[in-house]
Amino acid sequence: MMGTKSIDRDDSKRLMVFAGTYSKILGQRIADRLGIALGDVRIQRFQDGEVYVRFDESIRGADIFLVQSTSTPANESLMELLIMINAARLASAHRITAVMPWYGYSRQDKKSSPREPITARLVAQLLEAAGVDRVLTMDLHAGQIQGFFKIPVDHMTATPILADHFSERQFAGDFPEGLVVVSPDAGRAKLANHFAEKLGARLAVLAKQRPEHNEAEITFLIGDVDGKAALLIDDMIDTAGTLCAGAAVVKKAGATKVLAAATHGIFSGQAYERLAESVIEEIVVTDTIDVAHGAAAGKIQVLSVGRILADTIHNVFCDESVSEIFAGENQLF
Repeated sequence: MMGTKSIDRDDSKRLMVFAGTYSKILGQRIADRLGIALGDVRIQRFQDGEVYVRFDESIRGADIFLVQSTSTPANESLMELLIMINAARLASAHRITAVMPWYGYSRQDKKSSPREPITARLVAQLLEAAGVDRVLTMDLHAGQIQGFFKIPVDHMTATPILADHFSERQFAGDFPEGLVVVSPDAGRAKLANHFAEKLGARLAVLAKQRPEHNEAEITFLIGDVDGKAALLIDDMIDTAGTLCAGAAVVKKAGATKVLAAATHGIFSGQAYERLAESVIEEIVVTDTIDVAHGAAAGKIQVLSVGRILADTIHNVFCDESVSEIFAGENQLF
């Protein structure tokens, strides 16, 4: 790692990267990719739990990027990010970009019942009120969340990383029986179809009902998985209830093996225990959220999005195209 704390442009702009408590590892990978040292920021808690933030170096006039997924604990990580943004604004940073690989509260993007909040929009308003100028995020649960902001939002995707991983597995002969990409529900069918096209695989779709939050019932399977390896693809794995239920249906339908992939590995509640006991042989996620490699009885494999995030940050800083990094594939909704 180089010793410099920033990247300077010819017009005297400085790029600096800082990470919150819950994204230190990913923040370090991004800084390493950019060839700079991760910035020094002091984050402490008062006895009553209030968050204290202080940047331990000058950020005046700098183009700063604050890396923080609003992951478990969701409220703690979100509040910490908001205070970091506010501290940077008061310290006269030139431009503040929140790098939120996992955008918390993204599942509350609409009113499904009377008297419910639209919390994904509330988070957007809070970020803007804190003083952020731009948001970088990855594989949003719902595309319309981009419209909740009045500021620029750069939407990135881990699909190429995941697709390349399984494409290499195919080339290595790991799936001689053939591969079928399975969508966990109709809402993810477009993503699953795009993934299947990249792998040259067939598509199947699970139909589900959700009687309560974090509960799902699989009703039937559309498509043929008999005698094939099945890959369940989603944007996130939370309690893993939907995933494990879907895997059981797919296995019962004749799949020779069941694998799973998702960008965000939240793994809350009894997720690890469920996955360890499930018929799923391998779960591939990215490091948008800190996940222990090999967890769930050794089934979990973690791929890094550090390169994609670093390249995106570099292009934003240099006023270059972000969509070119993904060849336009970051618009999947």
